[in-house]
Amino acid sequence: MPAKLLAAVASAALVVLGTAVATPAIASGAAPQTTAAHVASIRSASVASLYGGGLYVQPDSVAAEQAQALASAGRTTDAAAAAYIAKRPVAIWLGPWFTGASLVKVVQQNVALAEAAGKTPVFVTYAIPDRDCGGYSAGGLSPTEYGAWNQTIASTLGGHRAVVLVEPDSLGQTTTCPGIGAGRFALLTQAVQQFAAAGVPAYLDGGNSRWLKPAQMAGLLNQADVQQARGFFTNVANYIGVTDERTYADQVSALTGGAHYVIDVSRNGRGWLGTWCNAPGAGLGQDPHPTLGTTGLDALLWVKTPGASDGTCNGGPAAGQWFAAYADALVALKK
Repeated sequence: MPAKLLAAVASAALVVLGTAVATPAIASGAAPQTTAAHVASIRSASVASLYGGGLYVQPDSVAAEQAQALASAGRTTDAAAAAYIAKRPVAIWLGPWFTGASLVKVVQQNVALAEAAGKTPVFVTYAIPDRDCGGYSAGGLSPTEYGAWNQTIASTLGGHRAVVLVEPDSLGQTTTCPGIGAGRFALLTQAVQQFAAAGVPAYLDGGNSRWLKPAQMAGLLNQADVQQARGFFTNVANYIGVTDERTYADQVSALTGGAHYVIDVSRNGRGWLGTWCNAPGAGLGQDPHPTLGTTGLDALLWVKTPGASDGTCNGGPAAGQWFAAYADALVALKK
């Protein structure tokens, strides 16, 4: 069981996008007080200030570890594909496998390395109760644990440049998974408030252009208090092309008060291929990078780890395990 964080951050000071603000006192796991100044700073920040120096490459990423292991095993082709992926910035996934001190450690280590390199790390939270609605990635923390877990992340990131993508599929699945409605929105709203109070730009689940209509997705985002976040993300672990996703995301943005957005391009080099699960024929998308910030699009990211299996489908191992043959194909068919 993860340790409960007893966070009391009263009278501390942090830098929010270059502006010092006072940190409110925070009860254990509770949503801290979010001020208009916090939200305004997060919403109005330039892309250059959010993603200054470009995106951070994690030196001990899943792909980097696999590249070393595969090379040691003499699997040169598989190792080369993993090494290619490892050289590019991929989001760092945080789930129930990191709790308490281990959660603080992994966040602190990557933030320190990113700051030394002058880069911005991207984190993904993936621990919400009833995660993946019992699918290949089923799991998650309890509701009580979840608030404290998010507060650990928010408190650790406070004062540092980083962005957080909050719970892929968590909003879209409220339309298909019985029993996760009102409680799911309350948990996501709490998470948004926790990150906003710490000055951390957060993005909520925005589904993708093949899933829900823009008005329906915008309604879900508004229920989850997207107005206190930087915005939303789309296409995570999916394959849809950037043009279609931008058209969709621009419409969602217009219905959510001008929320900014990021798009996952990790595996969309060949576009939609008829299935979301280890889709045959997929290729890496363009290299991840921040945009010029002239529209609502903040960045094109690799959120899903290319080479990590979606689940036991199309020949893949369990969800999250390295799928070497698939990684090879993604690199061979890259955009």
